[in-house]
Amino acid sequence: MAEGEHLGVSTTPPPTPSEKTLKKQWLEVLSTYQYVLCFCFLGLFFSLAGFLLLFTSLWYLSLLYLVWLFLDWDTPQQGGRRYQWLKNWSAWKHLSDYFPLKLVKTAELPPDRNYVLGSHPHGVIAVGSVCNFATEGTGLSQLFPGLRFSMAVLNCLLYLPGHREYFLSCGACSVNRQSLDHVLSQSQLGRAVVIVVGGANEALYAVPGEHCLTLRNRKGFVRLALRHGASLVPVYSFGENDIFRVKAFAPDSWQHLLQVTIKKLLSCCPCIFWGRGLFSAKSWGLLPLARPITTVVGRPIPVPQCPQPTEEEVDHYHTLYMKALEQLFEEHKESCGLPASTRLTFI
Repeated sequence: MAEGEHLGVSTTPPPTPSEKTLKKQWLEVLSTYQYVLCFCFLGLFFSLAGFLLLFTSLWYLSLLYLVWLFLDWDTPQQGGRRYQWLKNWSAWKHLSDYFPLKLVKTAELPPDRNYVLGSHPHGVIAVGSVCNFATEGTGLSQLFPGLRFSMAVLNCLLYLPGHREYFLSCGACSVNRQSLDHVLSQSQLGRAVVIVVGGANEALYAVPGEHCLTLRNRKGFVRLALRHGASLVPVYSFGENDIFRVKAFAPDSWQHLLQVTIKKLLSCCPCIFWGRGLFSAKSWGLLPLARPITTVVGRPIPVPQCPQPTEEEVDHYHTLYMKALEQLFEEHKESCGLPASTRLTFI
């Protein structure tokens, strides 16, 4: 193995901002900013634009899109679609260099079986999960050759104009049962479904320095793995919660209750967050702080195929998964810059 490499991942320190050219720095900033804006506002913008176009001479554009949406309605439930050129887009590489973002493999994932990867934490905009597993920004296909990854996202996002095309084109699919069963039921093995188990609820706990996961009662991904005999793989993104400042409200406050209520109604969790400004690191804005994010992929947990798993079987493998995730966290926390006293919390 060449010097500076470990399990196929370069361990050579990334260049510091002072070593990057001005052009490179701006490419990284703009590539990161486009992801933030697309993640937060793309669906809202195109939905509003499509509605307003109905009252102009270009009304037919909205009508044509509605026809296309009707004809393409089932695509998110059938594994989605992907355009390799978009997954290979150079902007993803610039984005990964901005933080920097790194993907670490701790064990081989042979393509002769299927996998369900639980990715933690969600953070505010799930940078580690989306950019590592839905793009080639960190060399996913080189680290795990032969695997076809599908990033599972909220079903509602895949029916919003703009958001739909953005995520589907990167290989995303709906996180509901029909969609995931379709992906893992394909005759060709080597399918890997990536699920951000904690979901939008974890955005409320994305406080820098905190590692709080919504996992104790999230067992659907384990049932999915059991139904298809897919190995469970824990994944943790160290630094995901450090790229934004988040206003956290007390659990018994009316603000927190409002956030939880909106989350139940809309499936998305409104939170107050801020980063740095686009032109100055000393001002407030929506650009994430440049903090290292290291996504560590753990060892696979073999799971037998049980078309109708019992609650005891689900609880057993859920417990194994939580222990494996906690072990992964303990093994890598210090190398990722966390104090030895840091603990992972499950809620």
